[in-house]
Amino acid sequence: MDVNTALSLRMTSLLLGPRSQPDVLGVAEWFGAMQAQDLNSILWSLGARLPGLTLPEVVAATERGDVVRTWPMRGTVHLVPSADAHWMLELTGVRMLAGAAKRREQIGLSGDDAERAVEILGSALAGGGRQTRSWCLTALREGGVEVSGQRGYHLLWFAAQRGVTAIAPNEGAEQTFVLLDDWATKRNDPSREEALAILAHRYFRSHGPTTIKDFAGWTGLTMTDARAGVAAAGLTAVDVEGVAMWADPAVLDAGPVTGWWALPGFDEYLLGYKDRSMMATADQLARVVPGGNGVFQSTLVCDGRVMATWKRTLGKTAVTVTVQPMAEFDLDQAREALEPFAAFVGLPLKITVKNP
Repeated sequence: MDVNTALSLRMTSLLLGPRSQPDVLGVAEWFGAMQAQDLNSILWSLGARLPGLTLPEVVAATERGDVVRTWPMRGTVHLVPSADAHWMLELTGVRMLAGAAKRREQIGLSGDDAERAVEILGSALAGGGRQTRSWCLTALREGGVEVSGQRGYHLLWFAAQRGVTAIAPNEGAEQTFVLLDDWATKRNDPSREEALAILAHRYFRSHGPTTIKDFAGWTGLTMTDARAGVAAAGLTAVDVEGVAMWADPAVLDAGPVTGWWALPGFDEYLLGYKDRSMMATADQLARVVPGGNGVFQSTLVCDGRVMATWKRTLGKTAVTVTVQPMAEFDLDQAREALEPFAAFVGLPLKITVKNP
């Protein structure tokens, strides 16, 4: 197939077409994991795939306990089904623990400090406790563990990477933490072989057509494990202009979709791939991630390709969106793409254009 068809099929896989899931858990299960280091971004990633739901409704859905944020892959926060958090941490998160000792040496922590921090947080949050980030850091400090500089972040990450804690929905503007076992009342427990197949199937049905290299990059798995997962996942091989890719046969049957979408910066649309050349040129990607600092700008996308970046300012009477075009298009098309976001935040839309 050609690149245009493959891109349109990716939009189907990414749940940006008529295919849908019933709720937040359904979307999380479809993807397996969704990039979630930025809270506002993941909330709109969910909202964009659950048309008609408002921001308060999506936030309320994350309070039910069936999805959770943690660090399952690449040392990056993702939203995952709570029941799958343990096996994902054991399958892919464990690779990040291998480098933890070196990182602790760099920031002045010992292995004993890290183990003590896990014990402190485990005890402090026991019995269904839910506490803010600042409260957790105070508990660590009072327990004799240094949290200055990058130490506090590392210890919160380490406890979650070990499967002890997880990130719960915010309390106001602040992160909260819970015990993962208290939050995840159900726990799936596939074998390692089954887990590889599940992860491969979920990745390719939500991102395909794409390559095994993209899958390995997304998960942090070795190429050997990535190939084993793909071999067991019931996928279909496709050729995209000479590049070997894989896709979920059900997505191929559903067919491609085209149109406009307004997506947040840390959406799986871009973050889910190592090779983003199908979606944007090198110059466009440089503008999506200015300075190469890892902070992705929100994008306007047409038929799978980046057309502009956008930033929103929430006011009392309207949401003002500033659009920076990267290609020529009709502003009415941008408005059509952005109206669902305005409805999501419950404010009238105002658009301004900032040309480069």
